[in-house]
Amino acid sequence: MPTIIYVEHNGTEHAVSVAPGQNLMQAAVEHAIPGIEGDCGGLCACGTCHVYLPDDLAALVDAPDELEQGMLEFAFDVNDTSRLSCQLIADDAMDGKRVLMPKRQY
Repeated sequence: MPTIIYVEHNGTEHAVSVAPGQNLMQAAVEHAIPGIEGDCGGLCACGTCHVYLPDDLAALVDAPDELEQGMLEFAFDVNDTSRLSCQLIADDAMDGKRVLMPKRQY
C-alpha cells in the first residue's frame, strides 16, 4: 500500500497509507487531513479537494480532463500544478510522494 504525504500550507506533514485504486481525496477525508474538504464526495463537482502536485507526482498521473479543468476554475489560488485530489487514483508508484495543499479551499 503506498504512503502519500499530505503537506499542509504551513508545512505540517501527514503520512497516510492509501489503498491502490482509492482516490487521494477519499484517503485524506478518511484520515481527517486538515485542508481537504471533499464536499461533493469525490464527484468532481466542487473543487474543495484542490491540491498542488510536485513534478515527481505529476509525472505519474494523467493530465486533468475537461471536467476537472472546469472545476479548477472555481478553486482558489490555482496554478499550473493544481489538481483535484478526487481525480488522482493511488497506485504503488506513488509511494512516498507528496501532495501540497493550498492555503484555503473556499
